[in-house]
Amino acid sequence: GLWDVVEPATGLQLASAASGDATDIDRAVQAARAAAAGWASTTVSERRDLLQSLADAVEERLEAFAVAESADTGKPVHLATTVDIPRAVANLRWFADAAVEFTSREICFTTKAAKSEVQLRPAGVVGAISPWNLPLYLLTWKIAPALAMGCPVVAKPSEETPTTATMLAHCAMDVGLPAGVLNIVHGLGAEAGAALVDHPDVPAITFTGGTATGARVNSACAGAFKKVALEMGGKNPVIIFADADIDAAIETAATAAFANQGQICLCGERLFIEDSIYERVLKGLVERARRIKLGDPACADTRFGSLVSATHRDKVEAAVQQAVLDGARVHCGGGRPADLPQRVRDGAFFEPTVLDGLGPDATFNQQEVFGPVVCAMPFSSEAEVIEAANGTPYGLCAAVCTGDPARAARVGGAIDAGTVWINCWLVRDFRVPFGGMKHSGLGREGGDAALRFCTESVTICTANTNTVDATGAVPGAADQ
Repeated sequence: GLWDVVEPATGLQLASAASGDATDIDRAVQAARAAAAGWASTTVSERRDLLQSLADAVEERLEAFAVAESADTGKPVHLATTVDIPRAVANLRWFADAAVEFTSREICFTTKAAKSEVQLRPAGVVGAISPWNLPLYLLTWKIAPALAMGCPVVAKPSEETPTTATMLAHCAMDVGLPAGVLNIVHGLGAEAGAALVDHPDVPAITFTGGTATGARVNSACAGAFKKVALEMGGKNPVIIFADADIDAAIETAATAAFANQGQICLCGERLFIEDSIYERVLKGLVERARRIKLGDPACADTRFGSLVSATHRDKVEAAVQQAVLDGARVHCGGGRPADLPQRVRDGAFFEPTVLDGLGPDATFNQQEVFGPVVCAMPFSSEAEVIEAANGTPYGLCAAVCTGDPARAARVGGAIDAGTVWINCWLVRDFRVPFGGMKHSGLGREGGDAALRFCTESVTICTANTNTVDATGAVPGAADQ
């Protein structure tokens, strides 16, 4: 069957997409299995060259990819052109080269009794489930390390944003990626996604999405003893101390709150401000939010577009309305914009919103909203803010703004999060592991962690023949 792909900025049908099911997933998995031995037998340099060619193909069509990504998601075409598509290209290039270096390391240990050599073998078919907020960016983040390490992939992109995944598949065919190595199946999560997770011939699953869905994925993988990497939600704190560069801190908080219309798992929805600077920072953040002009994502000068769907906009709106019922004050935003260009007047837009008046335990400050909404809260001591920052089920990231390096080290080291940024936000190095604690994730992606996830380590232990007795036993081997 088919389902309608809707352009969220207009509410109009953009395309139709195939609705894959368990049968389609099985066909893709069998194609991947058939290609697995041949792909694993290629050299890592050959795989690198193919991935670099795939990166070239995407880069050559960057404008077309960016226009498609913008139409699918509602994000400004400028953002897709400068961030999303270039980062997808960079993902392909970095993991292609990193796999060469990673596999060149000799892992060998020798004692008098024996030599132990560690081999890294492809883990088999990797199932990749990617989200709608950064569609090509996060799809390539998952498939690039798998392909580079010799694993065929079956990918299930978000049903909300399928277009650029299809375009990537065409690029893969154009550059000569062998049949069955990269398989993309569109479909609903409860159908195609669940079938991929449950498939007995898929030994590894990498998932990015909501925590509730991630819990179901983890449960299914645990019962089948599959390798699993989960990157899920966050309720990330931004902490501003009085000794920070205040203007820079306000900019950091605003960027963390409103980037990609607040639809990044790393966005800072909770803003903790030291008492003595609270009013100054709050006023500055509100002024910064009011300067953001919502517009048609297809226009080159637009910097803030629509949310991904009307359904998601309604969810964000309901969270703000509930926050107000719980005692929140709305300093700016809080609803749907009244003045939009004609083409997008029926789109899924929501204003950049700044709230305060709620405590750390309020529902709004405990549940991920995933929209352009931030709640400010005052604090008076390091101990107080650390406790509040850690006081949610999540632990993905945090940002700390301070001019005191010792304080940065103390507070950063005490926050339960996979990444803590000091005086910055969303600065990413490909080499570092990425992931979360608690309900924000399981395992790590990026760098060596992603490459290792796509392998099985096998130790070949060979006895030194002059130490083996007639029974085949190695003296002292039990002690090695």
